[in-house]
Amino acid sequence: MTLPTMIQQRLKEYPCNSALEEDHALREIIQETVLAALGRTNFFSLAGFQGGTCLRIFFGLHRFSEDMDFALLEKDPSFDLAPYLKSIRNELTAYGLNFRTEDKSKADSAIKKGFLKEDSIVHLLCLQYLGHTGRQRTIKIKLEVDTCPPDGATYEGKTVTFPFFVPIRTFDLPSLFAGKLHALLCREYVKGRDWYDLLWYLSRKSPVNHVLLSSALDQVGPWMGKHQKTDDLSCGLLLRNRIAEMDWAKVREDVRRFLLPPDQSAVTLWNATYFDAAVRKRFEKDEDVIL
Repeated sequence: MTLPTMIQQRLKEYPCNSALEEDHALREIIQETVLAALGRTNFFSLAGFQGGTCLRIFFGLHRFSEDMDFALLEKDPSFDLAPYLKSIRNELTAYGLNFRTEDKSKADSAIKKGFLKEDSIVHLLCLQYLGHTGRQRTIKIKLEVDTCPPDGATYEGKTVTFPFFVPIRTFDLPSLFAGKLHALLCREYVKGRDWYDLLWYLSRKSPVNHVLLSSALDQVGPWMGKHQKTDDLSCGLLLRNRIAEMDWAKVREDVRRFLLPPDQSAVTLWNATYFDAAVRKRFEKDEDVIL
């Protein structure tokens, strides 16, 4: 069975009601294929999968995600992403997909970046929405690998099941939460998806890997080099200060296109008061807060 045929069958599992939702679903299926291709190499003996796409595929996050983020287990500035991009391309080519790869890594950057692009897949599939938009559709997947990660991450094994079974390594939930908190506290631009993810973690009362968070704060952001040590109480205070600074109209607008309609309507409730209460309930154990 060719990969386009397998993708066609897999798309039936997604309740798509628009071109945007179909685009997200198709990208996610390709992301799983990329993970499976990497799993056939030694990549996951060197790195762990992290970020929103990891949370979506393996931990049940409802929102869609665009990029694929990884971090090495040990610092290695000489890490070369190019051979792995080639392995992914060869795997996809063997399945009948003509993806192009671009290695955008810079020698002086700790984050190695690569892209996968394909603009003919829409014509290989019977799509309900994307095939009728009247314009060329390019599927683009970005991969980033942190070659100088903060210390303290912990991991667990997961299994990719599409298009074949292969074991991989991901960050565990407390480490994923630490990475998200670092982004929330240090990101210099508005990303509504961060705040959606925060509510997801809070609703599950996920613990935080404070060793990793403290190390990340010391490495990048306003607390760089200050040896900031976090615990739940200090983390809650830092988050509440950040919440008070946010432009919530921009936050709400950014996240909508990554959500299905039921979640889109819930976003209208988002404001500083709402998030402040959610953070107090989790990090300050304020049981009087009702959400």
